[in-house]
Amino acid sequence: MMEKGLKGVVAAQTSISLVDGIQGKLLYRGLDIGEVTKHYSFEETAYFLWHGRFPGGPERAQLKNELNQNRVLCDSMKEVIDHLPKGMDLMSVIRTAISSEGTEKYGWKPTISQAIRLTALVPSIIAYRTRRMAGKPFLSPREDLDHVENYLFMINGTAPLKAHAEALETYMILTLEHGMNASTFAARVTASTESDLVSAATSAIGTMKGPLHGGAPSGVIALLDEISQAGDPEKVIREKLIRGEKLMGFGHRVYKTVDPRAMALKERLLNMSGKDQWLDLALETERTAVALLQEFKPGRSLYTNVEFYAAAIMKAIQMDEQLFTPTFTASRMVGWTAHVLEQSEDNAIFRPESVYIGPERSMADVQHN
Repeated sequence: MMEKGLKGVVAAQTSISLVDGIQGKLLYRGLDIGEVTKHYSFEETAYFLWHGRFPGGPERAQLKNELNQNRVLCDSMKEVIDHLPKGMDLMSVIRTAISSEGTEKYGWKPTISQAIRLTALVPSIIAYRTRRMAGKPFLSPREDLDHVENYLFMINGTAPLKAHAEALETYMILTLEHGMNASTFAARVTASTESDLVSAATSAIGTMKGPLHGGAPSGVIALLDEISQAGDPEKVIREKLIRGEKLMGFGHRVYKTVDPRAMALKERLLNMSGKDQWLDLALETERTAVALLQEFKPGRSLYTNVEFYAAAIMKAIQMDEQLFTPTFTASRMVGWTAHVLEQSEDNAIFRPESVYIGPERSMADVQHN
């Protein structure tokens, strides 16, 4: 029987990433994601996904220079953002602003320089809109800060604490890429028509906006808030499980065992133990929840997913909830552009079939109705 939503259908071959939900593996170009987060920065990992190799010293410096140059918002893009309705959600702002970037310089085929530009622009768009809506002046990007540090600086107005920047960088590395998900598929479908990279990215952003794909981990935030106020993780979690409530941040529709992204994030946070109360609370909550889940639901193998620790990080750095999905988008731009670049190397337009399930009717039937 045919599955809805193309589930189980192979749509493309890729060498960018492997998502193995049965064994709990996530590989970036063959490398385990845990090893990547231990040894490489956001910029180096982005370069790896685009080029298939890590940058040397001169290449690293060139990439940083290109990112710095492309972080600056031109006056026309600022004007576009300023004229958008005040009530427009931030994902729609990003989609519209990126769409306005589409000029004749973005043709077929896409280039890595274009990918770098779009990756550099998204954090600046987020920061510009966020500070304008808060009545604060926009801060120009700082060339001395790395990609994630600069993002936090432009939003908050101060250089971030090292522990916060490292935690967010780890999260953003882990969300750079995740196989043929809905937004990546949307980007590749658009690119398959030989449309430009901006159009493909706009398609992906529109797809990410949907709550079934890029939804913010607000449920996890609520759980951590409740536990913080009660001061007793076991009491709160046990009562929820007795009432049959779903424990937010545990279980994943793809990973049937541990989420490798959650494991990598947890390992980084363990090194920061004692440096932030919310990160410590998240670690204690996970230990308690996993033990209680095994007690209440034996054999279900319910573990933390990446959203759980993402929520703890966002809470620790005091990031507003409206910034969660946009921040996810800022990192995933790398994966989207890597897939579009790959699509362009051996392109074939996507043209799946549909199965008609309606009746056969005559003109007389239609006219009668």
